[in-house]
Amino acid sequence: MRGALPTLLLAITAIAFGVAVPFAFLNTPTAQLAAGGLAQKIFYFHVPAAVAMYVGGTVCFGASIAYLLRDTDQRDALARAGAEVAVLFGALVLSSGPLWAKKAWGVYWTWDPRLTTALLSWSIYVAIVVLRQFAGEGSAERRFAAAIGVLGWFNLWLVHLSVQLWGGNHPTVVGRGGGGLGDPRMGQALGLGFLAVLLLTAVLVWLRTRLHVTEARLERAEQDALASSPENT
Repeated sequence: MRGALPTLLLAITAIAFGVAVPFAFLNTPTAQLAAGGLAQKIFYFHVPAAVAMYVGGTVCFGASIAYLLRDTDQRDALARAGAEVAVLFGALVLSSGPLWAKKAWGVYWTWDPRLTTALLSWSIYVAIVVLRQFAGEGSAERRFAAAIGVLGWFNLWLVHLSVQLWGGNHPTVVGRGGGGLGDPRMGQALGLGFLAVLLLTAVLVWLRTRLHVTEARLERAEQDALASSPENT
């Protein structure tokens, strides 16, 4: 049953993307050139990817706090998985956004407050992933990565609040002060994008957590076997 759940989630996720992608590109109106034209349709996956980065960072934050309170392989694995998901979707945000910006603003990148804080957040989670991949499995390395995971979550809030705090060019479409979507089909496309991306987020967190738990158990079993071998007795 446990093995069937990820497979079922993967199947549902594939169906969700199979519906969301053609709906967004074929059934929604094309924006004016000043808003990006056809490139504006990136919006239906760009925004969900940003939320998925927040979700990954929040998973990392919660698991990191739990690990600092009581260290277990499961909590460390969940924190790692959350950071990895934040890196993946942060990369999608930072790569898809400039494609839209080039059409709407004429440049791929400006040091807009939201863009800059998003890049900083992504860099924090990249640092966690690199640290956990190459710095070893010692308790000190795990706790240091967990501490970064806690601090990184607060910067995610800075990304969210940056437009209200410092303004900038980044458009606000939904939420307080947003211009709205205008056409009902745009809201439907965005909802489908959220469903597909958040399902993928859940699948990735699940699978990466299981992988890291398995790796930790295998490494511990290997260490126990080496410690009990005749050469060490």
